Amino acid sequence: MTPGADALPSMMIVDDDVDLCHALSRAFTRRGFDVQVAHNAEQALAMAQDEPPENALVDLSMPGESGLTLIPKLKELDDGMQIVVLTGYASIATAVDAIKLGALHYLAKPAGIDEILAAFRMTEPDPDTPINRQPPSVDRMEWEHIQRVLRENNGNISETARQLRMHRRTLQRKLSKRPMRD
Repeated sequence: MTPGADALPSMMIVDDDVDLCHALSRAFTRRGFDVQVAHNAEQALAMAQDEPPENALVDLSMPGESGLTLIPKLKELDDGMQIVVLTGYASIATAVDAIKLGALHYLAKPAGIDEILAAFRMTEPDPDTPINRQPPSVDRMEWEHIQRVLRENNGNISETARQLRMHRRTLQRKLSKRPMRD
């Protein structure tokens, strides 16, 4: 959607965390956006079909379909839509997938409104982004590997546990924890 001369830029927030959506909605509204909120991928797609937003902030882990499945569907409605992924379960594998599917940028929670807005303004990769020269911790590497195998199994916990030679409950416990930060 291209706004008219006096129309506000549109922003869709897609996250199952009601409190976060409320806080982000207020922050974007104060910064001059016309904001819509959806709490799952299906609701977001229905809203976007009526009037595609110019910008979408999408969580990955929600009940129902993943935010990753939503990205190409939103891009199909409007290829010019700017999509930023904001997730509490960040991994390199999902970041790469999100970008390949059409997301502009990928942020780990918690992220402030200024950081989110900066992500929407990015049009080219920043060559001055600092590179972490420290290798990831063993815990972080384990998290990344679990996420990759889970994605390869389309979110099937039982099959992922079998492939990892791990008890299903152990895998669920590991998945319920936030990823290790390096």
